[in-house]
Amino acid sequence: MEYSFFLAISLFAFVMSVTPGPNNLMLLASGAQFGYLKTLPHMLGIIIGMACLIASVLVGLGAAFELYPVLYDILKVLGSAYLLWLAWKIANAPTDDNALKAKGAEKATPMRLHSASLFQFVNPKAWTMAIGSVSTFTLTGDLYWQSGVWIMVAFACMGFIAISLWAGLGVAIRQWLTSVKRKQYFNWFMGSMTAATLILILAD
Repeated sequence: MEYSFFLAISLFAFVMSVTPGPNNLMLLASGAQFGYLKTLPHMLGIIIGMACLIASVLVGLGAAFELYPVLYDILKVLGSAYLLWLAWKIANAPTDDNALKAKGAEKATPMRLHSASLFQFVNPKAWTMAIGSVSTFTLTGDLYWQSGVWIMVAFACMGFIAISLWAGLGVAIRQWLTSVKRKQYFNWFMGSMTAATLILILAD
């Protein structure tokens, strides 16, 4: 494998990972609400989930979508329903910790590693990234699995850089969220934007 292969797959992984989508918008909201360190398990969950997704495509699961297109339609419905639920959770995230303590309500928490990992399997954009990278960049013959491993490495490294930018942007925005009202407006906006990604998903 040549240097051009690594450069091409790394660039592809970064561009696909940094463009707006459900993962990045949720990381933006999480970074603003919880900070970078508390968002880290969410980020690692995305990386692990993408690696598992790419591995499943490498062993042939992605071919099932070509043989049975209805499976992709089912995936869209499941992913859309779960995404709407996440959007609702973001829009209605608590903004006043003191009020929560007074009511004895449960405090909001960042998405956990396992939840973020599993979400990739109902995230149509993640499937597009995995199938697109495997179909475009895997090499034939003895180099098939070696090139597949390098695809996973590229998405892990470049993907982490890309999603860190979104979480970091959220941390920067956090400095502006100095009142309950601003936090509520921000949550409503991010929830709406997360739900709006359905337009891209359903249009695919």
